Amino acid sequence: MTTQDITAAQFNQTVTDNEIVLVDFWADWCGPCKAFAPTYAASSDKHPDVVHAKVDTEAEQGLAQAAEIQAIPTLMAFKKGHMVFRHSGMLPAKELDAVIEKIREFDIDAAIAEQDAAEQPDQS
Repeated sequence: MTTQDITAAQFNQTVTDNEIVLVDFWADWCGPCKAFAPTYAASSDKHPDVVHAKVDTEAEQGLAQAAEIQAIPTLMAFKKGHMVFRHSGMLPAKELDAVIEKIREFDIDAAIAEQDAAEQPDQS
């Protein structure tokens, strides 16, 4: 699977309609972004079950602002529509693979249930 460029209009649907989504916020003028691009593309081939999306922060300034992007590249990972990872800066291929494996193993349903329980007022 190849990486896919997404816009603000596609962002929410992409994140919520797929089990695991990585989003690389980048810009054409960014040297580290260009250096990370081949690693990210190789990851998309290695992990075809994970959506590898890219957001051009120059073209999608509103989305970058809403996502509070302050440095690029910034990688965000979502599982079942919930952000479970965020990292600014490049990641070596082995670290990116490790992040993906941890996300696969992460029980998001249990985490959501635990959070919901913590937010419920005490019934005693």
